[in-house]
Amino acid sequence: MSVFGLGSVIGAWLGGKLTDRIGFYPVVFWSLLLSGFMFVVLQFVHSFAGFCIGIFLLMIVADTLRPAIYVALNAYSKPTNRTRSVTLIRLAINLGFSLGPAAGGMIIALSGYGALFWIDGLTCILAGLLFIYLLDKRKTHQESNQQKKKTDYSPYQDKPYLLFLLIVLIIAFAFLQYFSTIPLFYRDVHSLSEKYIGLLMAINGFLIFAIEMPLIKYFEHLQHSIFNILFTSTLLVASSFFIINLSGWNGILVIGMILMTFGEMLNFPFLNRFALDRAEKGRSGEYMALFTMAFSFGHIFGHNSGMQLVNRFGFNVTWYIMVGALLIAALLIIRLKFMIKKETR
Repeated sequence: MSVFGLGSVIGAWLGGKLTDRIGFYPVVFWSLLLSGFMFVVLQFVHSFAGFCIGIFLLMIVADTLRPAIYVALNAYSKPTNRTRSVTLIRLAINLGFSLGPAAGGMIIALSGYGALFWIDGLTCILAGLLFIYLLDKRKTHQESNQQKKKTDYSPYQDKPYLLFLLIVLIIAFAFLQYFSTIPLFYRDVHSLSEKYIGLLMAINGFLIFAIEMPLIKYFEHLQHSIFNILFTSTLLVASSFFIINLSGWNGILVIGMILMTFGEMLNFPFLNRFALDRAEKGRSGEYMALFTMAFSFGHIFGHNSGMQLVNRFGFNVTWYIMVGALLIAALLIIRLKFMIKKETR
């Protein structure tokens, strides 16, 4: 899993560079096609070291897709519906996460692990072929712009964007506890079985599937600043950690999950929206690569650090640390708001 995360970080960085150099269209196609073949070949690697190397190389190729997909969104959606377009991508990902494990379990039970690699590979190849068949080749505004000064602007020179990336990393660090330490809390402190832990986690997926699109559409048409939405949604996620420390009643876990889900539904699409809007300043591939890398670093450090904190200080202190981290992120959002205001004067 460590080399998986490391390969993902390098792949996202490389994807950003390639997207700025040759455009998103070939990056998306070749990432899907080559990773499909690599999935098939991976089943024939049997040593531990070889498998680690295979996973590392596979993730480098597969995750070049991530920044390219977000840059592609600029070509296939209008600025007025960009946030909802991001939400549709999130919906597709959540459906994949929901159906994938169940489908994988059935495939392994019926045909063994080898079939899993074949199906993973063939679906990637099919996705690549569908991409070039269904979507015409377009250029983003940034790719069409011939002004050298604009296209050469680097995200590393963009101080507000660097602060934004820090905010994303902090939010990801805390949010990802819901997929590592929080289930352990459900089991060890509230004595829930896997069945009820699964049902609790399913609340998140169901709410996202049922109401995220109309929720985003509603907030997109309000005259609220994106920073106000990000600030409020970050506080919602913080409150989900705070509230589960207040009572040993199992119902409090449902309330916490609902608070977290509403925070997630508002937070992540508008984080994506800010990154996409900012990417139009210059090298959009590099902008979106850094955005996806911030989440990858959250995966690398968030799960392990959360486990270490629980082991050293216990669950309650860990949740208060997550609350504190998210409050810092909320304050940094206010700071970012003033930096952008000052920039636009």
